[in-house]
Amino acid sequence: MRPGVGGGPPGGGPPGGGPPGGFRGGPGGRINPKLIEGPITSTLILFALPLLGANLLQSLNASANQFWVAHLLGTTDITAIGNANSVMFLSLSAIMGATMAANILIAQQVGAGDLTMVKRIMGTAIFFFVVVSVTISLTGGIFAPLILKGFMHTPPAAESEAIIYLRVVFGAMPFMYFFQFLQMAQRGAGDSRTPFYFMALAVVLDIILNPLLIAGIGPFPKMGVAGSATSTLIGQGVSLVLLLIVLYRRHSVLMLKGRELRYLWPSLEILRPLIFRGIPMSLQMFIMSAAGITMLRFVNAFGAVTSAAYVGAVQVWNYIQMPGMAMGMAISSMAGQNVGAGQWHRIDKIALIGLGLSLAVTSSIAALIYLLGPLPLYLFLPVGSPTIAEALEINRTVLWAFVIFNATFALSGIVRSTGAVWPPLIILVISMFVIRVPFAYFMIPHFGKEAIWWSFPLGTLTSSALTALYFRYGGWRKVRMLHHAPLGETTDGGQGLPAVEPPEREEGVGDKILA
Repeated sequence: MRPGVGGGPPGGGPPGGGPPGGFRGGPGGRINPKLIEGPITSTLILFALPLLGANLLQSLNASANQFWVAHLLGTTDITAIGNANSVMFLSLSAIMGATMAANILIAQQVGAGDLTMVKRIMGTAIFFFVVVSVTISLTGGIFAPLILKGFMHTPPAAESEAIIYLRVVFGAMPFMYFFQFLQMAQRGAGDSRTPFYFMALAVVLDIILNPLLIAGIGPFPKMGVAGSATSTLIGQGVSLVLLLIVLYRRHSVLMLKGRELRYLWPSLEILRPLIFRGIPMSLQMFIMSAAGITMLRFVNAFGAVTSAAYVGAVQVWNYIQMPGMAMGMAISSMAGQNVGAGQWHRIDKIALIGLGLSLAVTSSIAALIYLLGPLPLYLFLPVGSPTIAEALEINRTVLWAFVIFNATFALSGIVRSTGAVWPPLIILVISMFVIRVPFAYFMIPHFGKEAIWWSFPLGTLTSSALTALYFRYGGWRKVRMLHHAPLGETTDGGQGLPAVEPPEREEGVGDKILA
């Protein structure tokens, strides 16, 4: 009998997948019982803060890269990295769903107290990400010119630099993929601080090396725009290696050693939900990236100045979305563990508290950005450039909608925690390719580039409204990734919250994983 499934966890927790308070795998392997036992508000804040910090670091990293390119090279190179980064995000989205599926699987098994299954999930996931990352790295490097020229219509002046930059990025893909997966796995296990520390290291290395490799300062070679991508490769690679060393030294429950290395041979019962639950989530990221590339293609038609202004505005958008994204990731991990532990009376509370926190922080940031006017844009665009005024106008039209859009991150985090992945995908398709892209395409002849800017609020508001409706009335509460998930509770704990129906259990399945 597996621990945590009928026999209780080996750490002395209650049977049936109760709180695994006794599980420890050394400092790096410690499971956080507060995610399923403690006060929700303070626990969610403390868990989300490192995620917010990691998102902030990633945005600062992208901003620093663009800062050095803008001030050491120029507008053409800004356009080059903007086009190349759009392709990079599209490539990363190919595995984002699988990392999120692994996060949910790990979180649910940690909540249920089944650490053997956590090891098995890690082994299969490692095999999957190695194969996928190497394949995409090689394919992307070969077809980089075709992607940028044929599909994106990158402005001719920026083509050559964009190709160089993108090929280095594709070379870094295996490191990026595995680093991303390992961070998501740690969060699923209840550890959000360690990923933050090593993300900080990667960003610091990237920021320091960026100007050195771009301009060829001191002993470093002068690489131009390729230096910006190379610094990212070095930062991510070094941080990944050091993170693995630290986790092994801490005897983390996520690390495989000895006889556990046999789990690296993929298990079909784990690979199936990893892929088939991950595909819709990857498609969500893919659709967002594809919509972004399509919008950039529309923007590119108005010239390099407008394209650079748009790229600068997007950098500002990243900062306003960070709190919602961090809260969504924290909610997904926290809710996933509570689903695995059968703590259903906490799920709606987590959603409402997370939503309130996200909206409060996001609205404050949006107000500050509006008050600062053009000042934030000076970090991303050359001072005195005509791109500043155009980017400011873009932000006036678009920025406010992201405050409401953060509701999508919070509520989607709850929905995903059970394994309900198709409805969010359908909602995204509607908001992006039924509302946003068609509106911009058909209205550009009448309103010019203003049609592009107004398509963003229309799409985000549609997504938020549909997500709220599905959260309230949809059937996500009955979805499971695992047949042996504990039965849920139907009470609301006296809080006046919507009752959560228990998941349906199939007989005679034991611990077989759903496809």
